[in-house]
Amino acid sequence: MSLRSAILALLRIGPMSGYELQKQFSQSVGHVWHAPDSQIYPELRKMEKEELVFAEEQVRGTAGMRRVYHVTDAGEHAFVGWMNAPLKYQRTRDSAHLRAAYLETASPDAVLEFLNSHIAHWMGELECWEDEIATIDAYESPMLNRRLAVTADEDREETVAYKRFAYEGLAARARAEIDWAERGIKLSKKLGPKATKSEK
Repeated sequence: MSLRSAILALLRIGPMSGYELQKQFSQSVGHVWHAPDSQIYPELRKMEKEELVFAEEQVRGTAGMRRVYHVTDAGEHAFVGWMNAPLKYQRTRDSAHLRAAYLETASPDAVLEFLNSHIAHWMGELECWEDEIATIDAYESPMLNRRLAVTADEDREETVAYKRFAYEGLAARARAEIDWAERGIKLSKKLGPKATKSEK
């Protein structure tokens, strides 16, 4: 349901073509729900079949056509229902923490490389989230501004606050992962170098 909910969230702001949806997934919703292009179009077709969206054929250029998707009343109802229902959490699948549980089998150099790479990855993520928060605070987020344009005046402060809250959570997660990996480096130094099983 989350992919279609993300699509509905975008289309509720305004009609979009499949190409525009792809761009928005890479620039906004994709920060919290990644979806490759190969999943978006099949999901749109399913949603159209279930009458959650409808496609309007529009002329593009001199000879081309494009399909622009709109949310139907049923789609609006499905989105609001999803928002008001208890969230179903997925079981964790985390390759980094799985690897960490067995680091005794890796060489000391491999341990440090893994942990330093983890820090570098999450430092990049943290920079991204902090940039997004700054963009929200400056009212320079194109997608947020589109949302605000169709939001009642009395609801705008709440919309901005919850958008910021979402990115604050992502930034906090990044900081926690960086701290965890830094503690892992201290632990590896405390345990000291040793021969791995493959070297014995």
